[in-house]
Amino acid sequence: MKIYNTKTRRKEEFKPINEGKVGIYVCGPTVYDFIHIGNARPMIVFDTLRRYLEHKGYEVNYVSNFTDVDDKIIKRSNEEGVPSIEISEKFIGECKKDMEALNVRLATTHPQATQEIPEMIQMVQTLIDKGHAYEKNGTVYFRVRSFEPYGKLSHKNIDDLESGHRAEAHALKVTGEDEKEDALDFVLWKPKKEGEPSWESPWGEGRPGWHLECSCMSKKYVGDTVDIHAGGEDLIFPHHENEIAQSEAANGCEFANYWMHNAFLKIDGEKMSKSLGNFFTVRDVCSQYDPQVFRFFMLQAHYRTPLNFSRELVEDASRGLERILNGAEKLREIADKKNGRFIMDDEQRILEVEMPKFIERFDTAMDDDLNTADAISVIFELVRFTNANTSEKSSSNFADCLYRILFELCDTVLGISLERKAAQIDETEVAQIEALIAERTAAKKEKNFARADEIRAQLMDMGIIIEDTREGVKWKKA
Repeated sequence: MKIYNTKTRRKEEFKPINEGKVGIYVCGPTVYDFIHIGNARPMIVFDTLRRYLEHKGYEVNYVSNFTDVDDKIIKRSNEEGVPSIEISEKFIGECKKDMEALNVRLATTHPQATQEIPEMIQMVQTLIDKGHAYEKNGTVYFRVRSFEPYGKLSHKNIDDLESGHRAEAHALKVTGEDEKEDALDFVLWKPKKEGEPSWESPWGEGRPGWHLECSCMSKKYVGDTVDIHAGGEDLIFPHHENEIAQSEAANGCEFANYWMHNAFLKIDGEKMSKSLGNFFTVRDVCSQYDPQVFRFFMLQAHYRTPLNFSRELVEDASRGLERILNGAEKLREIADKKNGRFIMDDEQRILEVEMPKFIERFDTAMDDDLNTADAISVIFELVRFTNANTSEKSSSNFADCLYRILFELCDTVLGISLERKAAQIDETEVAQIEALIAERTAAKKEKNFARADEIRAQLMDMGIIIEDTREGVKWKKA
């Protein structure tokens, strides 16, 4: 498998630290509100990475944190007059509900920043002892120039960064609000302010800096060196750059061997923004579309490609997913039939030889830097193969073999369920639907085909799809 490594800007053969095992750390959301659809992209993408690595036989330790102490959480807690922990715990719960809806599996560990404070204090002290950090009036700063390779992930030149910070730093120093030795230095520990949560430390009561949190949680739950560190491309600088600096300065070894970053999500070609009125939470989108459609839409583009969210594109994805679900349903019906053929004939045995080739081509696509777009194209080809080579006369074993391949690639690896979400229909509506179907059946017997067509159209307007089979009329909610 090859992965595009942000640090080297090229695809590299993936080689884990420990054979057969992979440690992954993905930066999770700050839990002050419902997660938005931009948050959902890394969740879906790197959940799929985890699933694919497991498909290849790796044992995966997948760690993704919740940032549960932050300025935004504190601001909301002050506005609502409740403790910040109440805000964070509420939205951790809501985030997990959205993850479940999107079929994003829970991480091996979901650490929370507030539960790892002792480890953070220990790392800060280590950095001070090694000369990489210093304290000024309760604030501890990381001394950026003490870490020579600073900028190796973002490929930013430290002198260019200095000139960009100079005016800002001068203004802060004039007002006495900043006591940094250098404009580039960043905060590891900040002193307590009124109305903020805080913890005891050698430098007084305070709380950790955001960058520090992820360094400590990845060290504790994955190790000093992570196989794959991932997140959105907006985190490359300064968050991930600062993580590298403080982790490698403290631990004395490479922080992460591979860095993966997903591209931005746009709304109708524009950046998502509350001020533009195009800001959508996952909860908003899932109230309009099946969450599985949204996941499928996300995976139809390569993760490093900017993705444009629009109603038309999501509806296109819905139609594409429907073709796959129809193919899966057909296979289930043939595989489950009780009074049909079970043993493959010679023609089906010849076709059976073709089946593993779909898995090989799917894996080839995924091995090329997690190319889910090409992998989905293989699934569509598998569905076309299924439709062309199966019928009611096919053996159940032949259909079952095809279904198991489709299930492994689509459900197990991509996380796209092959079972349609059961539509919620009340008893009154069921009675109305069945009465119309009975009337249509009677009209057909009386050769009143015009009336039968009118009823079919009426059912379609109600969102009901009907199918005439040997066993009678079958119906389902669209």
